[in-house]
Amino acid sequence: MTRPFRTAAVIGAGTIGLSWTALFAAYGLTVRVSDPREDLAEAVADSLAQYAPHLAARGLDVTGLADRVHIAASVTDAVRDVDVVQENGPERVEFKKDLFATLAREAPAHALLLSSSSAIPATAFTGELADEDAARVLIGHPFNPPHLVPLVEVVPGERTGEDAVQTASHFYASVGRTPVVERKEIPGFVGNRLQNALSREAVYLVEQGVVTPEDLDKVVTNSLGLRWATVGPFLGSHLGGGPGGYRHLVEHIGASMQDMGDGLGRPTQTPNQRERLIEAVEKAYGSATYAELAETRDRKQLAVLDALDSASRITGTTASKEEH
Repeated sequence: MTRPFRTAAVIGAGTIGLSWTALFAAYGLTVRVSDPREDLAEAVADSLAQYAPHLAARGLDVTGLADRVHIAASVTDAVRDVDVVQENGPERVEFKKDLFATLAREAPAHALLLSSSSAIPATAFTGELADEDAARVLIGHPFNPPHLVPLVEVVPGERTGEDAVQTASHFYASVGRTPVVERKEIPGFVGNRLQNALSREAVYLVEQGVVTPEDLDKVVTNSLGLRWATVGPFLGSHLGGGPGGYRHLVEHIGASMQDMGDGLGRPTQTPNQRERLIEAVEKAYGSATYAELAETRDRKQLAVLDALDSASRITGTTASKEEH
């Protein structure tokens, strides 16, 4: 069930929604944006101006980018005659129930109904929809900012149709993303669960006085971050076992790693401890504005993506390369 995508609705224009808007428009889609915020037009214009250089750096033609983006007067206006809807509303089940009832009623019957939900599975908010509507609802969870970070977790609900899963994967691939289909719903999906596991141990280590927030970030960016930008945990472990691979690693240090895992910390996070942690992070990074920190992050992410593209061209592989 592959088809061309010409028009997209972005419902919710926070950080994620604005990033999606710029990406979709850069790939030639007409985009209608809906959000009750009073500064919607200004926010959209500012984000397009901010993200256009990023998209151009990825080889996309951003000429006339703003001309393809339109402010919708309402959700109904936004989803009229669209091929795909990307929802980016609050992480509240009741909110999503009401919104997706509206989307199912107002969007064309062929339109995919996708949610950027970070933790709530589609089944949690589609129970009251008719079968034919629930069949086209699924999660398309990105990582921030989605116009740069390629991963999209495609997570069907219990009643999502297989054709919708394949069409969603095709859609995200058509806008340069890397879709990964997850076949079992679980709160937080995969990426956020991995991120949460690392974050929990990071908080514990800082809480116990082992390391400062700034130095913990240095540990990650100068070791695990470098490794994970090129290989994931399993391939990294397979290589860590040398010629014997993952089997050798598990047989020789598996027990000690298990002992370490059993001893991982659980931060207590009392109000006083939480406040001390917040103050420590603010001391490390509070001298810069959000915009400054985000721009630095995005420049570095672009550099990583460019380096991976270059490596793919040299080795003749395309696993990490976006197709334009």
